[in-house]
Amino acid sequence: IYNKPMIFYPIEAMKSAGIKEVLIVTGPSHAGAFLNLLKNGSEFGLQFTYEIQQEAGGIAHGIALGESFADGEKLLVVLGDNIFNVDLKKDAEEFSKKEKGAIVYGVKADTKSGQYGVIEMDDQGKVLSIEEKPENPKSEIAQTGIYMYDHRVFDFIRKQSPSARGELEVSSLNNFYLNEGTLSCKMLDWWIDAGTSFDELLKANNLVAEKVKNGLL
Repeated sequence: IYNKPMIFYPIEAMKSAGIKEVLIVTGPSHAGAFLNLLKNGSEFGLQFTYEIQQEAGGIAHGIALGESFADGEKLLVVLGDNIFNVDLKKDAEEFSKKEKGAIVYGVKADTKSGQYGVIEMDDQGKVLSIEEKPENPKSEIAQTGIYMYDHRVFDFIRKQSPSARGELEVSSLNNFYLNEGTLSCKMLDWWIDAGTSFDELLKANNLVAEKVKNGLL
């Protein structure tokens, strides 16, 4: 994207948040390319570990592969094709002090497109519902691919059942936290899911180029 590989953006966001160790979950067909590109993470000042997701089991399934890596600690999850402008450091520091809970990040988007999970909030910013790609969205707030979870996330994933498309959906995972009242949502000014389509890829290139030239990224 623009002047560097797509995955560099979420990696740099994690580093700026104070993360030192990163687990990269990838499919078997891309593992070699990521290893050749990223190596052990030392070029970023980070330590990389790799895990292979053998089949497309959903985002929550991918998160579950990180249980040993997390080793009982809280975790920050960023999808590798997400580009955004928020500095996660303050949120990560605040979240580290919380006893339990989860954070999701939302952005205003065309939720009628059916591409996104949809977050419904009240006027005070309290999350009321999260639905995975609904036919009739309750809001114009899309759920992005940025999440913070406490250590119980793996217990919640074990309680999940596959969706109609056979995947463990991240929206269903987030609903465990919503139902107990420990889920919060923070809004982004802009965000791109660059892996959705070639149109989004072009949009991502153009937008990132503009942001870089204006010193906003």
